[in-house]
Amino acid sequence: MTGTSKDIVLNAWKTFSSRDADRIAALFTEDAEWIAPKGNATAVALDHTDHMIGPQQIARFIAREMHRMFSDIDIAFRGVYADGDVVIVEERMRATLVGGVPYENEYCFVFTVAGDRIRQVREYMDTRKGWRMVFGEA
Repeated sequence: MTGTSKDIVLNAWKTFSSRDADRIAALFTEDAEWIAPKGNATAVALDHTDHMIGPQQIARFIAREMHRMFSDIDIAFRGVYADGDVVIVEERMRATLVGGVPYENEYCFVFTVAGDRIRQVREYMDTRKGWRMVFGEA
């Protein structure tokens, strides 16, 4: 696929929802990284790394592993901003956690695009709010 960095990232979000690991992996460069906040509730609950490296690891998490924790996922974009090879996505994610507990949190993703694929994603969220929803009050 060719297009602007913004087009590439918006297409990626559509592909993420397919849960097709091969299609998702094809969106990323061979040296791709996805970096989330250290000790975030999702990584802790799933005993998963907060720094994924390589398209297969990233795709496996998006296609399968996160769905062990979240169901009925609903993503609402707040904004998508692009400047050259950097695309910023602000979003709200609503979902249902295991046990039927509702989940809602705000996220910001900073994508770096190389050519027609994603080279890096830096993920930011309200980690305290996420922790409270997943594990209860601390």
